[in-house]
Amino acid sequence: MHVPDLVRESTLGQIVYYVSGRRLFRYAEEKDDYQIPERYARASATAPLNEKSAARPSSSSTRPPSDSGTAVSDQAGGMLRRRNSGQSRTSDQSQPSDRSTLVNQDAAGQSGLRPKKQGDPEEGMLPPEVQQNQAAEVREEKVNANLVDWYGPNDPECPMNWSFAKRCFVTFDICLITFAIYIGSAIYSPATDLIAQQFGISDVAATLGLTLFVLGYGVGPMFLSPLSEIPQLGRTFVYIATLTIFVAIQVPTALCENLGALLPLRFLAGFVGSPPLATGGASLADMWGPEDRAVVIGLWGLAAICGPVLGPLIGGFAAQANGWRWTIWPLLWLSGAALAFLFVLLPETSSSAILYRRAVRLRRLTGNQNLKSEGEIESEEMTLGEVAKMTLVRPFVLAFREPIVASWNLYIMLVYGILYIFIQSFEVVFVERHGFNLGQNGLAFMGLFVGALVVYMLYVPYFIVCVKPKFAEGKNFTPEDRLPPAMVGAFCLPISLFWFGWTASSSIPWIVPIIGSSFFSIGTFLLFNAGLNYLQDCYPKYAASVLAGNDLFRASVGAGFPLFSTAFFHNEGVGQACSILGGISIAMIPIPFVLYRYGHKIRARSRYAQA
Repeated sequence: MHVPDLVRESTLGQIVYYVSGRRLFRYAEEKDDYQIPERYARASATAPLNEKSAARPSSSSTRPPSDSGTAVSDQAGGMLRRRNSGQSRTSDQSQPSDRSTLVNQDAAGQSGLRPKKQGDPEEGMLPPEVQQNQAAEVREEKVNANLVDWYGPNDPECPMNWSFAKRCFVTFDICLITFAIYIGSAIYSPATDLIAQQFGISDVAATLGLTLFVLGYGVGPMFLSPLSEIPQLGRTFVYIATLTIFVAIQVPTALCENLGALLPLRFLAGFVGSPPLATGGASLADMWGPEDRAVVIGLWGLAAICGPVLGPLIGGFAAQANGWRWTIWPLLWLSGAALAFLFVLLPETSSSAILYRRAVRLRRLTGNQNLKSEGEIESEEMTLGEVAKMTLVRPFVLAFREPIVASWNLYIMLVYGILYIFIQSFEVVFVERHGFNLGQNGLAFMGLFVGALVVYMLYVPYFIVCVKPKFAEGKNFTPEDRLPPAMVGAFCLPISLFWFGWTASSSIPWIVPIIGSSFFSIGTFLLFNAGLNYLQDCYPKYAASVLAGNDLFRASVGAGFPLFSTAFFHNEGVGQACSILGGISIAMIPIPFVLYRYGHKIRARSRYAQA
């Protein structure tokens, strides 16, 4: 049965494929006219039945040879040399392993050297380093023969080789799931006063429903994102499984009768909804090369910004009409519709997962159980301690030891915190001073939305004309080439804060502070896009750890700021409070300029960065 690859690789397609006993939605390897590639047929004919998988090759790619292999994540564990967790250090020393036996057998059978016995007169005729090199070459040849990789540089199953239309469609999928979850934070904010009245609690306690959701999607990637790098699972399974739980949680959340039930559910919703927010960029990098990454990640970032911006608009009208519970029901409908759509039309993008599935099919076809993908070999050798180190320790090591990571984390933390202060301060400015109702207050956020749209439309031609040509052959692209937009964005933040703060008086037309707020989304977009791409370029091997740490730190600050925002604006006054924040943002302006000038020197001295 012929079906589009888009559907066959989706969750629905995989269910149909396995439930039908692999008779429906079949792959090329399972069709009658399929010709087994010569390398796999030859490996099948020569592989001993009892031979175990050898170590992974020292250099292999899960993508076709090209410059498109920008680091997506290090969570799969390919950056570390792992030992087999099932062998003790003592047993390794006391008896020969299967791996060493394989090397000796290969060296004897394929390079003309007969197996050596103790006391062999020919032993020592060749220098030890020559013997080791010969054994390594034989082992490499053997492993490469059993390594399942792309069929060639134009393999249509490789996400980098998908058609432009398909890649654009899947990019839309990633933006949709990101928006559907991100909107869950700010859609709650118009309901805080209503929740405080119904449950008889303070406004600060009611605000915890917002802060715990944000904290949840900051903590979640530390535990859930690594699952998407396991070849046996892949990204799509993790996205759909966590989105299903996210949708289900909204029902008891909307029916809560007390704060004690509401708050844990809000944290859990943010926690399980976090994988797309942290690894959505990795999914995009699976399909797009570094020369296109900034444009598509910019679009993904636009979807992320629109969530907190449009949330108060939807939640405001819903809460005004039907009470606080109706800030949750629209979230259920939106995320549920996204789940139904993506269940059918979100294919797998992880190269490791796609090649693992191919390896399973080839093993079944050839009977050679040694045919494995590189990601599969790595995951088999991964120990629990190494996973814990990678996900829980390394992000903090990089965050505190690397000046580039520390400076950008600090900057993005500030931006994120101010964003959520903005969300809370609009009620002070437009409801208390200009007399807006909850729905009208939501419309005031359209200034942020329009600013984000305008800056993206300006950013795309800039990148195509000024940055993309530097990726051409013979050109010298450096990570610092990402930073000029951040230099512009650094000035937009204080401009927005001073403008918004000192035009928030009821005597000044309401449109003036709304226009001022648009500069904040302009600065936010430029800083996020430039900063996150810069971090990935500087730390390609450790991109996942760097971005997971960045997500945790910015979410922690974003979660804390709303708790004091209302009191902050009431006590200091809107103008004075925004001036304080504007002064802090002015102090941050030198960061992109310093990194643009000295970033290459900092990278050269780092043990983690790419020089």
